[in-house]
Amino acid sequence: MTTTTLAVLVPLLPFLGAAAGLLLGRTTPGLARPLAILPTLGSAALAITVAVRQGGGHAIDAATRLTPTGSVPIDLSLHIDGFAALVAVLVVIVAGCVQIYSTGYLRDDPRYPSYAAIVSLFTAAMLLVVYSGDLMVLLVGWEVMGICSYFLVGHYWETPEARAASLKAFLVTKLGDVPFLIGLFALATDAGTFRITGILQTVNDGALHHPTLVALLLLAGVAGKSAQFPLHTWLPDAMAGPTPVSALIHAATMVAAGIYFVARLLPVFAASTAAMIVLAVMAAVTMIGSALAALAQDDIKRVLAYSTIGQLGYMSGALAVGDRGAAVFHLLSHGAFKALLFLGAGVIIHAAGTNSLAAMSRMDQLAKRVPDAFWTMTIALLALAAIPPFAGFFSKESVLGAAEHTALGDSAIAPAGAGWTVLVSGLVTALLTAAYATRLWLLAFRGKGAEAPAHGKQPLVMNAVLWVLAIPTIGFGLTTGVITDWFDGNDLTPALTTSVLGTGVAVVGGLMTYGTWRAVQYREAVTGAALPPLGTAAVTAHPDADPATVEAEAIATHTAAYGNIASAPDPADPGRLLLGPLHRHAASGFHLDALYSALFVRPVVAAAELVRFLDREVIDTYVRGASAGPRWLGAAVRRAQTGNLQTYLSALLAGSVVLAIAAVALANAYAGS
Repeated sequence: MTTTTLAVLVPLLPFLGAAAGLLLGRTTPGLARPLAILPTLGSAALAITVAVRQGGGHAIDAATRLTPTGSVPIDLSLHIDGFAALVAVLVVIVAGCVQIYSTGYLRDDPRYPSYAAIVSLFTAAMLLVVYSGDLMVLLVGWEVMGICSYFLVGHYWETPEARAASLKAFLVTKLGDVPFLIGLFALATDAGTFRITGILQTVNDGALHHPTLVALLLLAGVAGKSAQFPLHTWLPDAMAGPTPVSALIHAATMVAAGIYFVARLLPVFAASTAAMIVLAVMAAVTMIGSALAALAQDDIKRVLAYSTIGQLGYMSGALAVGDRGAAVFHLLSHGAFKALLFLGAGVIIHAAGTNSLAAMSRMDQLAKRVPDAFWTMTIALLALAAIPPFAGFFSKESVLGAAEHTALGDSAIAPAGAGWTVLVSGLVTALLTAAYATRLWLLAFRGKGAEAPAHGKQPLVMNAVLWVLAIPTIGFGLTTGVITDWFDGNDLTPALTTSVLGTGVAVVGGLMTYGTWRAVQYREAVTGAALPPLGTAAVTAHPDADPATVEAEAIATHTAAYGNIASAPDPADPGRLLLGPLHRHAASGFHLDALYSALFVRPVVAAAELVRFLDREVIDTYVRGASAGPRWLGAAVRRAQTGNLQTYLSALLAGSVVLAIAAVALANAYAGS
């Protein structure tokens, strides 16, 4: 079988699995699990085969005319280079792990068949984005992911948090998609084609007439899809969905799509210095702001959500300095350890009965209840903090190294200002990342107080998946000398200067958080005062329920327990002590939701109320008035319809007499004239 045929089957298999699951899942629920898992695993095997055959050599291109348009043609085409081949492998491996994990996590969920089918469709859509060589076909996958995220984030639709989060995710990403679509049309108009190869050739020939306008329009869509400032606010709220969905969205699909798109078309963005600077500033604000917010969150999944935003900022920063190899390298390593972190968080939430770190910090022996999650999450948090020799160290240092080269004027693609912006913000974010990673580990696994409640043993498949993902989290960074062919031959080995700086600030961030936590513990030991009771109301009352039910209850009770979905009034929280007066603002995401509500939501709602008033009280008044005359006339005529034959004959006779008199009068008048 040719490589092109195998590549076509990679997105087709999960699509067929999704179609079969939607058609047969409700009538024959026993087929839901095999229809979810087997096509995804088959797609994974094919994607690995395609990556091996592609081998980092020449890109695989194949196309067929989809439809004649009369102007810019649309082709059903493939364009598989080394980046596409590796990203597809990441997508199907993470999707396979999520599908397997979900069989245990949602084992008692009556909506599992539709959930699994939509996850398969989500996977197929991302693979279409990865392999597509035509921007219009890529847009199809881009939009299908958006609608799938709406259904998956809103899976717990009984809770108001899930309903609001799914709607918010859909609307915010669509807000970015409008200029994105305009940018695609403008780009195709300049290039005369939607084919990626044709567009890159146009840029290479210097024939792109409006590079800044096109790049900025496209960046709006990327900011929405990949949760970059200022369109990042949907991602933390999307934690109201099931944990496996969070792992899929954050690690390998939706948020990765925007970064991958920019990497795919980097020459288009590099043609505009202004666009590269905007991208660098966007990355810097995203990195630092999200890291500060992560340090203040109480919901363990919201910590990881803001962490994802920050790590995507690193990828955007790598693209802003013109190194798509570093961006995709970090995308791949981040996909592995972030999927591990989210799936591990699902195990912890089930074991603790809460998503609140404040509540977990008052539970003893939680780490011993979930040893698999403890060890694998420890590995993943070390990777997140970029501690060697874990994967996150190598990929993050490749980003910082690329920023250093650009800052020193060694890049012909990006301006030095972009390099300094990314380098400085990247180092600051490295310190903050280590701080919130250490805080999460300490609060979740080093709690003191009553023994953690018994919530049953986690299904074997959930723990097994954690160890599968731990393998690339540990070892992927060590392959830098092997995978260079898939990265255009670029050297991915960390540079000495940025490695020392990055690791140094990470160690400082971790030690600061640990020292603050130890100071609280020491104060307790000296004064003999225990931590104030907190969070018991946030622990689910159904310890025997399946993990998905426990999570749904934990989400629903967090606001009721603490008055806030994001934070908890915990005076012993090291994040609160480190941030000081900034904590309140960081916990609320620096009030961006309130700002957007004041600037956009309220004016739109007020305008809608005005339109409704005008429609009901003004336009409808005219409509009612226009109908009043005929209605009154009809009422008058209706009164004459008595049903009495004598009345009808009398009226007929009277009318005849009147007509006769009128006729005689008119005849005499005409005769006299």
